[in-house]
Amino acid sequence: MVIMETTITVDKAGRMVLPKEVRDELQLAPGDTLDLVSDGGLVTLRPSRGRGRMRKDRGVWVFSGGAPILGAETDRVLDEIRRGGRGE
Repeated sequence: MVIMETTITVDKAGRMVLPKEVRDELQLAPGDTLDLVSDGGLVTLRPSRGRGRMRKDRGVWVFSGGAPILGAETDRVLDEIRRGGRGE
């Protein structure tokens, strides 16, 4: 996790640029959306991860759906599917 403290500027249209290090850490790409929470003098931005999406990463399509899934969980689901179960 990148810990950063910096100053960013709001332009006339109300836009701000997130530093590249932050965009990379959060795996943000053009068109991604952020959820904003304002509480008094504190503003929190976090990536909207409610909907999974596919994106190409070094030529391979990768599903991005939020929290990582443990390998043990994927192995369990695949084993169940192979045995004829539904994998749920």
